Amino acid sequence: MKRLFDFLTALIALTLLTPLLAAIALAIWLDDRKSPFFFALRVARGGGDFRMVKFRTMIPDAWKSGVNSTASGDTRITRIGSYLRKAKLDELPQLWNVVTGDMSLVGPRPQVRADVNLYTPEEARMLRARPGITDLASIAFADEGEILSGSADPDLLYNQLIRPWKSRLALLYLENQSFLRDLQILWITALALVSRARALRALSLLVDAFGGGEKLKAMAARQVPLAPWPPPGAETIVRQYRTERSHQEAAHA
Repeated sequence: MKRLFDFLTALIALTLLTPLLAAIALAIWLDDRKSPFFFALRVARGGGDFRMVKFRTMIPDAWKSGVNSTASGDTRITRIGSYLRKAKLDELPQLWNVVTGDMSLVGPRPQVRADVNLYTPEEARMLRARPGITDLASIAFADEGEILSGSADPDLLYNQLIRPWKSRLALLYLENQSFLRDLQILWITALALVSRARALRALSLLVDAFGGGEKLKAMAARQVPLAPWPPPGAETIVRQYRTERSHQEAAHA
């Protein structure tokens, strides 16, 4: 049922959104006369690779900088790219990945190989699911760019502040996954476009229903300041981010 729903919904959405998608693609192309699309290498369900398609929001060849995490104010982000990121419109082409079966509408966000290589055995369980366009963490950390803004090492800060809770939320979703839950997450995702405050309250209630515990519930609702924390399955906070990065890997989404 999940796969059929994903396929039909994504196909219908792509059809209805064709005029908008074409307008965005044209606007990006007119800005610098380069391809409006970016095909980002991401880790697929089972540990393989796939190409996740997005609207390009950075300057051409931005991936060559070797930085995987993107803070707001990143000089690689183009003028139009900044608007697309804020409205999450850069993610719309991923509907095509849903049609082809590489992604689902709801599931753990796909990650670059460099980050997956850092997973603990507990986090590796996330690779059992098809990656998604949205999930609990996508709603809770929609302001990821702002969190990382001004950091001298956004990759390290991501692994200290965001990854520990993002992974816990993804694992919590997998433990409670159902078609009805997917519909709830899609509804909260849509609600976030209108009111982030209301979406976070709804997210907090859902995490509570999942049995996520008070701390995770508070983190999901962003009711407490983010602080460095160990990833799931680890006992220590990440102290350094040193790994070989593929030149085909690029910013977190």
